[in-house]
Amino acid sequence: MTSANERKVLLSFFLIFGFMVVEAVGGVLSGSLALLADAGHMLTDAAALALAYAAFRFGRRAADSKRTFGYLRFEVIAGFLNAVTLFAIVAWIAYEAWERLQAPPVILAGPMMIVAVLGLLVNVLVLWIMTRGETDHVNVKGAILHVMGDLLGSVGAIVAAIVIYLTGWTPIDPILSVLVAALILRSAWKLLAKSIHILLEGAPEDASPEKVEQGLMGAVPGLAAVSHVHVWQLTSGRTMATLHVRPNVDEEARAVVKRVEAVLREQFSIEHATVGIDWNSGTDENVCSLQPTSERQDHSGHDHSGHDHSGHDHSGHDHGNHKHGGGHSHGHDHDHSAPGHRH
Repeated sequence: MTSANERKVLLSFFLIFGFMVVEAVGGVLSGSLALLADAGHMLTDAAALALAYAAFRFGRRAADSKRTFGYLRFEVIAGFLNAVTLFAIVAWIAYEAWERLQAPPVILAGPMMIVAVLGLLVNVLVLWIMTRGETDHVNVKGAILHVMGDLLGSVGAIVAAIVIYLTGWTPIDPILSVLVAALILRSAWKLLAKSIHILLEGAPEDASPEKVEQGLMGAVPGLAAVSHVHVWQLTSGRTMATLHVRPNVDEEARAVVKRVEAVLREQFSIEHATVGIDWNSGTDENVCSLQPTSERQDHSGHDHSGHDHSGHDHSGHDHGNHKHGGGHSHGHDHDHSAPGHRH
């Protein structure tokens, strides 16, 4: 993440936090739940932006012997926390709306309208700032979702103020608040699902094990078989993989591994792959314990000894062209100078 994008997140934080105070005061003075709900949501906006900024800062920290991939997962954790706070805000809005439907309070439509319009303008400005530049990181998406939900809250508050001013029907205020909460809930669920998927080391949609295996078999000459494919993300846009390949001819193993790594990098954006070689002359019957039972039976001749799928700590590991005790070879040349990646 560039320093320019970090600055836009920091600027958005100050804009959101500053107007949150204004909107909260306006909600109390006017008696509008829509404004109070929007102010509460702006508080989570500010928290989301603060977490996003912290995630960028932590993500640049170098890896060490205990955290061999650095602090890149902090971004995903920040996205997860953003989603959880959205769920909490939705629950609060629903509770307050129910209370106000039972006993409608007096609402001052004029002040409510002024504050809501100002809130809309601030949210439009922040959304414009946030959508410029990179938006692929999960914590940036989370912050954008917060701002979009808050923008909808401002629109709802404006509509409620108009209805109350023209008709005096105050139940429109909590009703529109609940509708906005439902939209926020939908966005929060998507963000939560994506964050959990990454934390559980799920494969990205465009680089599933099936797609990787099919892509390699169709693009790498001299490749006889691909097995034990595991793909996951450290954070958004940082994909890793481990797999075994079997060349048609053992003597061509190094060239096959080179081509496999090129395809993984160019076609699937997998920046680091650990490739194990299944030699045609091998007789070891060990199989990967992480593979489904049916695939274990199909690949019962493959060897995973010396291959760690859990953390991939390659400290002190020479990535030249050497073999491990179980036919596991690293014939690839990686640029590991990227922040947060250490061997």
